[in-house]
Amino acid sequence: MKKANPQVVTGLIYHDKSASSPKLNALFIHMVIILAGFAMIYPLLWLISASFKPNTEIFQSISFFPTTFTFENYSQGWAGLSGIGFDKFFANTFFLVAMCIIGNIIACSMAAYAFARLEFALRKLWFAIMLVTMMLPFHVTVIPQYIIFNKLDLINTYWPLILPKFLAVEGFFVFLIVQFVRSIPRDLDEAVKIDGCGPIKMYLYLIMPLALPAIITTTIFTFIWIWNDFFGQLLYISEIQLYTVALGLRMFLDAMGQNSWGALFAMSTLSLIPLFTVFIFFQRYLIEGITTGGLKG
Repeated sequence: MKKANPQVVTGLIYHDKSASSPKLNALFIHMVIILAGFAMIYPLLWLISASFKPNTEIFQSISFFPTTFTFENYSQGWAGLSGIGFDKFFANTFFLVAMCIIGNIIACSMAAYAFARLEFALRKLWFAIMLVTMMLPFHVTVIPQYIIFNKLDLINTYWPLILPKFLAVEGFFVFLIVQFVRSIPRDLDEAVKIDGCGPIKMYLYLIMPLALPAIITTTIFTFIWIWNDFFGQLLYISEIQLYTVALGLRMFLDAMGQNSWGALFAMSTLSLIPLFTVFIFFQRYLIEGITTGGLKG
């Protein structure tokens, strides 16, 4: 019987050990990622758990599982304060978000189309000025804007929050759509011109349908930013009938102090549902719009 070569056996054993090493490294990396992900999502899980706890139990422990399970926080929070239910705040927020989305889509897409396709005097200069506005912090322009809207007697209305969106003030969205429109071949422009389409029809029937991923990305970001906006809404809105979800959540602490923590957490949990819903259903378009992949065959 032929004996096995010790060097070959040793080599095989060494090879097996080296082959298992990448698996152990991958397992370790995955464990670290899982632990880091759990640490990041822990506050959200605790928020949801606290919304089902009585007020006396919320800050007694960090456990996820309440000893006394109750829906009273949701009923109390939905009933609202000062005779106004929280459904009113949700309705106000959806209205404000919808108007801001419409304004950003119309104004930013038209500005992007002009910068990407039309020829006019000082186009590059105006585009550079638009990019510079992206570098200005919001707090630099908030005082001049407030003075203007105060002179126009528009304070305590939604107009200071909606009107700028129809004037293409969001340079980020203009730049995003410009980059996407530039990826569309100009041969298509010549084709639609031969068919008799002018600049307006080209914008409506060519650019807008092909730039749909960028438009959806603009919609998602506008929804998230307006929904989470607190400072701007607090600055311009003072009448409780016009309060949004962000301002409505603050009322629980202002009116009732620490006794309203349960209702605050319950309504905070409900306010997260629209954000998660929008992100989950439109995640594919969001990634496609940001990466700006251009046309597909």
